[in-house]
Amino acid sequence: MHIPSPDEVRAIAAIAEPTIRNLRITQSYCELSTAFIGRTGPVANWCTFATWASKQAGQSIRREDLLRSMEARLNLAQLEELKLVWRVAGELGINGGLEQRLHGIIRNAWLASITDRISDAVARGNRKVFEEIGWEFARFFSLCVPDEAFDQQRLDTFCAEFRPGNPPDGQQYLKQAFTNYYQAFFEQDPQLRTELQLLANLEIGFHEQTRLQPEIAASLNAALAVDIEMVRKQIIDGFFPPDSWLARIRLAYLKITGKTSRLDAAIDQLMNRLQGIVRGLLTTHLMTLTIPPDLRLSLGKDLNKPYPAPLLQLSCAGLLAMLSEIDPTPDSVAQSGAIDWADLRERIHFIAELFRCYHFDTALYSDAFTPQQVATMKDGKLPAGRL
Repeated sequence: MHIPSPDEVRAIAAIAEPTIRNLRITQSYCELSTAFIGRTGPVANWCTFATWASKQAGQSIRREDLLRSMEARLNLAQLEELKLVWRVAGELGINGGLEQRLHGIIRNAWLASITDRISDAVARGNRKVFEEIGWEFARFFSLCVPDEAFDQQRLDTFCAEFRPGNPPDGQQYLKQAFTNYYQAFFEQDPQLRTELQLLANLEIGFHEQTRLQPEIAASLNAALAVDIEMVRKQIIDGFFPPDSWLARIRLAYLKITGKTSRLDAAIDQLMNRLQGIVRGLLTTHLMTLTIPPDLRLSLGKDLNKPYPAPLLQLSCAGLLAMLSEIDPTPDSVAQSGAIDWADLRERIHFIAELFRCYHFDTALYSDAFTPQQVATMKDGKLPAGRL
């Protein structure tokens, strides 16, 4: 069984090409998860969930189907705001032959730029988490996991490297998490052992999500971050080619009246409408997680899965205290769906329920890739087949 070393984690995080780096990160999480389960038995650890979250991130990083999906669902021809633009332009006698060009501007200058921004933000977040938390798991394996008896000095040595304080800058939650993992290794009470493992998962999840806040917000706001003025100028130039007599008349009108023309106003309405639609499409795309065997979870909907029997009633003081901070609906998956994934409190509530519901789900222990795909990606190449 291969277990990534700290040096290997650093080498993977340093890969410049984001697609190959993501595949290697996903596989490393899978290897760490499998090795951890070898020590704990069939219980999900944080790397178990990280495997599938990273694999999902890979779709955004590779831009798989996102641009095509947005184009298909945008349905420009049916937008009342676009019809208004054509109507006003037609009244001005400047509508001829521009429809195809306008569609091309929206698709190539705007939607393509949005997918690029999403890919970049997701790739940055994917590396950010791995080079910190993946590194700590690899370090934990090299120093503490092989212990056959509880060794406080060894645990203290491991924990001494964590930065004090809360995230995003401090690593107190990581220190607590790995301490709880270590204690669970030697806990004789099976109920307490299970709850310590869940607590550790949640503590790492809270740290991770706090650290990822900027990248998640950037992904969801990609439609707003694109330079709308640049896109708007390209559209205006389509109607009023620079240095043409139409452009000179428009500029003279704006200079004399100081008012926005009817066509300018209609274009502004169109851009505002497009931003709102695409923000919703991006939210739907990014708020999806596919886990084995082939279950597609919508992160905006309440989970439809009962808690496993050992986690129906909780007694661990640390776990209860953690849940009191992040779970507004105790012992229930009600309202677990995150309406706004950019909201940390909504996001961590969903994750808390996800970790609890799927704590013993053996389907999650599946391999992320085939052996042939793993061999190819470790050669620095993009594997064939479905990823």
